[in-house]
Amino acid sequence: MKPAAVDLRVAGLVRLSTCDWPGQLSATIFCQGCGWNCPYCHNPALRPAHGTEHIAWKEIRNFLTARVRLLDAVVFSGGEPTLQPALLPAMEEVRRMGFRIGLHTAGPSPRWLAPLTPLLHWVGFDVKAPFAEYARITGARDSGAEARASLQLLLDAGIEVEARTTVHAALLNANDLITMREELLALGVKHYVVQQFRAAGVDPTAGAEQEKLLQFPPPPMPALGEDFGRGFSSFQMR
Repeated sequence: MKPAAVDLRVAGLVRLSTCDWPGQLSATIFCQGCGWNCPYCHNPALRPAHGTEHIAWKEIRNFLTARVRLLDAVVFSGGEPTLQPALLPAMEEVRRMGFRIGLHTAGPSPRWLAPLTPLLHWVGFDVKAPFAEYARITGARDSGAEARASLQLLLDAGIEVEARTTVHAALLNANDLITMREELLALGVKHYVVQQFRAAGVDPTAGAEQEKLLQFPPPPMPALGEDFGRGFSSFQMR
């Protein structure tokens, strides 16, 4: 049976955000489920396909109907929202209301992402590591090749993309970041954000890697030269 918006598994709703899509007043919908196992994940409750929290689409629809012309946009986040077939009809419904559509994704599959591209205005794209090294972050074989193809798909479609990397010095070093910079520039990424790992939200019981990350305060981000951001239209460190 063809999925409908009411089938979207929603675990959370932020009713007003100024940071999930910079420059836009947005609502953010947190979708349940993610197939990767990144040790620094700050939303571990969203990893399972089915979680303990659920917001019915009817509630989302009623809220957005009341916010037409008051909010600029709606951002679909997660978890990994592209895992859900119901994301497409949900985006279609929200766009018909007149909202701009944003997406937070790590691009686990260009096949799942491709049908969404005609609806998207902006994407915050999580770049985990040099593409050849993705598996040591995500725990998923071939995840780097899939992510690279997804990012290229978005750029080729002319969608505004902000690439983002979370940095913990135990997982990424300066050479990794330099490699990532070169890979992103070669793909045509214009906007890049490098952000410091924060321990808030990480589940310390999820495994040895998570425990290791939380045993000490996050080490300082690897030093990046003054030229690191050169070539991007915008570059930020957060």
